[in-house]
Formats: sequence, structure tokens, C-alpha cells
Amino acid sequence: MADERPIHIRVKGLTMAYGDYVVMRDLTFGIRRGDIFFIMGGSGCGKSTLLRHLIGLNEPAQGEVWYGDVNFTATSDEDREPFRRRFGILFQSGALWSSMTLAENVGLPLEQFTPLMPAEVAEAATLKLSLVGLRGFEEYFPSEISGGMQKRAGLARAMALDPEVLFFDEPSAGLDPVSSRLLDELILSLRDSLGATVVIVSHELPSILSIADDCVFLDTEVRTMSARGNPRELLANPPNPNVRRFLTRGRGEREAGSAS
Repeated sequence: MADERPIHIRVKGLTMAYGDYVVMRDLTFGIRRGDIFFIMGGSGCGKSTLLRHLIGLNEPAQGEVWYGDVNFTATSDEDREPFRRRFGILFQSGALWSSMTLAENVGLPLEQFTPLMPAEVAEAATLKLSLVGLRGFEEYFPSEISGGMQKRAGLARAMALDPEVLFFDEPSAGLDPVSSRLLDELILSLRDSLGATVVIVSHELPSILSIADDCVFLDTEVRTMSARGNPRELLANPPNPNVRRFLTRGRGEREAGSAS
């Protein structure tokens, strides 16, 4: 049965470049509303660069990014601002303010972009922190908690404005396998409860193969996307050797053969 959910984000003929150097060319794909969508590929392929194009921090050499029926690429910075307020972004570092408590970090977007009173901001920050398992840590500073907890606090801040789209740049980077798995489970539960579309930059196979609904593979050899689809299906039937190598890293030749 065909998936009839609407396309939330559409990339059309996107070419990413720095001056004359082309990073990736002719990227065309759609992201369905409510999907967990992975941008995958090896180091240096342009995964984070693509995310920056999706949120408007980088401008394409060619092509467009659409949100629904709006050409985001063609809009002015002023017209992009309402869209960005519907984005929740978790960068690789977590990007928490070290001089602020967790509650202050989470409350900052609410102070900036809503008319909420201070008591209401504090209440909302506590709620967001509780959603990621950090109730009781409101007055802690980032330096006083673990790396995994910092990632969860960053996620709470990304959710502060109840976004329609969550963007994560290597959310599992630097985490041990247990913390990484817990973060994956949290992302799944938040997607299900919030109904948000989730876009994740990652090269972490356990996360890709366990929680992705859909993905695009950026191939440095041909400088464009060379695969698109559910990564578990791509693992079972790799469309080309580069995708096979990426999805079978560390699995051993016999396991790789059984998946083909």
C-alpha cells in the first residue's frame, strides 16, 4: 500500500559548492511528514552542509528547498524567520550556554520568541526537560552533567518552541553505545508524541538501521546521491558497491553476503 502522507520537505536539483568546488550536485528527494529521515554517507561527503542548506544557513549554487508549497530558497531572510521558529536544531556539540543552567538554556528561545511570563517560561522549561528524562536537573550547569545528558538537554532546548521539524547533526557523536541507544529511543518516542518530522545527519550504523524510516546516501565517488530509501531495505539489496560498503562496515564478509 502506497504511503499517502504529504511531502513535508522537498529538495529539487540541489547543488552545493564552495566557490568552484562542488561538494554534491543534483540532489533531488522528498521527506514525508512525520518521518525519521537520515542523511548518511562517509566523512567529508557534505552531510552537515546539506543540513545547513535545509535550514537556510548555506545558499545553494543551484536548486531549491521547499517546505510544503513554499520555495524556502527563494524567500528573504525576513520571510524565513517564521519557518525557522518552527525548526528545532541540535548541533553536534549540543551548543549549550555554559554560563546558564539547563532550565535557562531551554527557556531562552521561549523568552526571545514568546510572550510568556518568567514563571511560565520556567514551567515550560521543566516540562521539556522532563520529556527528555532530566526533571530535577533544572539548576545544573552543562559542565555538571554527562555528555549524554548534555545531548538530551540540547534536545529539550530544540523542542522548546514545539517545532514541526527537528534537525540533528550527528546526535550520537561522542556517546557510548548505551547512551547512543537511549538517545535513539528518545528520538523515536518524541517523534511519535510530537508528530514532528525528524532529519538526522549521521554515519552511525546502529542508529541508521534501527530508527530510520527513510534516507539518502551522499556518495563522494560520484558527488551526488547514489541511493534513497529505507536503509534496512538498502542493506538487503544494495544498489551499488559504495552503499554496500557503507552499510556493512564491521559486519564481516559472511554477514555482508547474507544481507545481499
